[in-house]
Amino acid sequence: MSGWMLTRHIWRISGSVNFAYSLTQTPENASYDVDDNGCALCQGWLPPLDSLPCAESKEKSSKCEAMDVRVAHCLLLWAVHFFPAAPRVAPRVLSKESKTGNLQDGCINLIPCEVSGAICIQPCSPSFHGEMSFVCKDRKWQMFIDACANLDVQSLFQRIAEHEPLPSSGGHVSVAGGHLPFVGGGKPVHGKPGDEAKHFGADDHGNSNCQADFSCIIPDILSSPAIPGNIADIVELLKNISLMLSENVNRGKMQSYSRIANHILNSSIISNWAFVRDRNASSILLDSVNLFAGKLLLRNGSESIQEHFISTKGYSIYKNTSGKSFDFSMELNKTSNISGRVAIPEEELLKLPRTSKAISIAFPTLGAIIETSRLDPVFVNGMVLSVSLPEELQHILLTFEKVNKLENVKAQCVGWHSAERRWDSKACKMKSDNISSVVCMCKHHRRTFKSFSILMSPTMLRNVVLDYITCVGLGLSIFSLVLCLTIETVVWHHVTKTEITYMRHFCLVNIATSLLIADILFIVAAIVHNTALNYRLCVAATFFLHFFYLALFFWMFTLGLLILYGLLLVFFKITRSAFIATAFSIGYGCPLLISILTVAITEPKNGYLRSGACWLNWYETKALLAFVVPALGIIVVNLAVVVVVVVKMGRPSIGDGCKSQDLSNMIRISKNVALLTPLLGLTWGFGLAIIIDSHSLAFHITFALLNAFQGFFILLFGTLLDRKTREALKKNCLSSKRKCSLAKS
Repeated sequence: MSGWMLTRHIWRISGSVNFAYSLTQTPENASYDVDDNGCALCQGWLPPLDSLPCAESKEKSSKCEAMDVRVAHCLLLWAVHFFPAAPRVAPRVLSKESKTGNLQDGCINLIPCEVSGAICIQPCSPSFHGEMSFVCKDRKWQMFIDACANLDVQSLFQRIAEHEPLPSSGGHVSVAGGHLPFVGGGKPVHGKPGDEAKHFGADDHGNSNCQADFSCIIPDILSSPAIPGNIADIVELLKNISLMLSENVNRGKMQSYSRIANHILNSSIISNWAFVRDRNASSILLDSVNLFAGKLLLRNGSESIQEHFISTKGYSIYKNTSGKSFDFSMELNKTSNISGRVAIPEEELLKLPRTSKAISIAFPTLGAIIETSRLDPVFVNGMVLSVSLPEELQHILLTFEKVNKLENVKAQCVGWHSAERRWDSKACKMKSDNISSVVCMCKHHRRTFKSFSILMSPTMLRNVVLDYITCVGLGLSIFSLVLCLTIETVVWHHVTKTEITYMRHFCLVNIATSLLIADILFIVAAIVHNTALNYRLCVAATFFLHFFYLALFFWMFTLGLLILYGLLLVFFKITRSAFIATAFSIGYGCPLLISILTVAITEPKNGYLRSGACWLNWYETKALLAFVVPALGIIVVNLAVVVVVVVKMGRPSIGDGCKSQDLSNMIRISKNVALLTPLLGLTWGFGLAIIIDSHSLAFHITFALLNAFQGFFILLFGTLLDRKTREALKKNCLSSKRKCSLAKS
């Protein structure tokens, strides 16, 4: 390999050395290979290679981490050998303390931040594995994802799952005159002198206890920094323990599990969760803890396990109990505490057929952690309380102390929907709300609602006026569209005598049909969301809602193309069958393709639906653009068509006289387009304004009015104000009266 090589490739090989130049020239005999284990081997980088300390890297090693350091050593020596006088190529080894800052500097030095959204990926410092991603925003590199970690969770899990002591000889590998601690040949972890026995599944007395209480992995985890990469690995570890090692959960196991979870729930590292690669990590943690704690075995009818940022309590419950409650008072941060209470009403306990157990878990900081992981504006104003109850118990009473106790901050009781991974207000009803606390009555469901909290109400704009406008407007819209289709059916043979009028009314019928189905689906989507039915039903409702709203606009686009056909292609004739095939391809084919691509791309990432409604997501995946862009694009095109009509009318050409009837029809169609297009554009323009400023009540009311009355606009401007349609309707009525009078005589 000879010529120029990007420094980016060097980052991938060494994983620890950052060169300050973007292109380097390689010697003719230089090359690098990758062995069967994915380890890089430096070959021919130094002339002669055997004379330098990195000659041993010719031999394949089974440990990629050690080989990475050796290759880094090779590259470092090679750089010094070939560029001794070049000050810019001196490598800089990133320290743990300045890891983020120096890596960001590497992006600044190597790649100009000019294109918004560009990604720069940097390797971690030598004591960590993984990489960090920076995104270009406002001409500055900003951290996006931090996957740097120093834990080997696979090895930790194997130690508590298999419990097979590993040979101590494999504990350390000498590299470049130093030692790197390893656990069973995995990735490097930090350890203290004398901790080797604990690393291999033995306690202070030499007795094996990993399977009994998981305590042997605690020192490794608590000594690791709670950085985003380690947080992600610990969440994965807790998830695996919950799924595969949750049998016979005794006090010892629950204590160890709580200590591990407490390490990443600390109030001082909440901001680190924003850079975890998996945005659903906090939801996975919540589900994992709920699953594991729900299998806790109770000693003498009760259990209580307390950590700073997670507390678990359990009681035996039975029918004759006068009522049971769990009281929590926990540390929110270094300066304040927060409290919460879970109470099982006596009438609920009467439903128990046998003695059972009730488990409750309190998380004072998890609400804030969920906020950092989500892009939609939702603010949790209390601790998160989880419960594990028998199926017979469905209602519980929860009391939350408010974090923000300002007078103008109202609360909203919510439950965490495990399947949809969002807060759902339909799970709870508010019983009382004062300046310091809120009492909620919530519905417990083992598969969907097990965790509850309160939100700050101002961020979720719910107004009775909006609901009223939407209900009345949709009712009027559906009635108007049904009336429109009825009139079109009655006058069809009178108004479709020419090709142009046939095509015009054909498009109008499909526009009305698409909006009618969309309005009905809007009601169905609201019912599906409000009753917390199956997640797939919500996806299906959103898919068809997206499809028929798009069909409305694409049939408007077909109407615009019809105008251009009538005005510009005067001597070109198109048959009805060809027109119908083309119109259906545009009117329904394009929306179907866009809808399928949208759900196929975003649904696997759980980014198809928006939080709190059966509609397209905006904050996480911008799936809503799959509707907004085509709709606004068609509106712009149709407005341009109207301009063409105005210009054409002002400059009559030869042959217009013999085509006066067709020209008259085109002008009538253009009036429809000229009136309907701005109304549709204005409607969805306010829809975009709501996304930009979700707190404006004026925008919400205006959008609700325009959106709900679209059907009435189509009836008014497409049917009732059309002179030919009115005349045909009048003739039909007179004909009906004449027939009635003849029948009576």
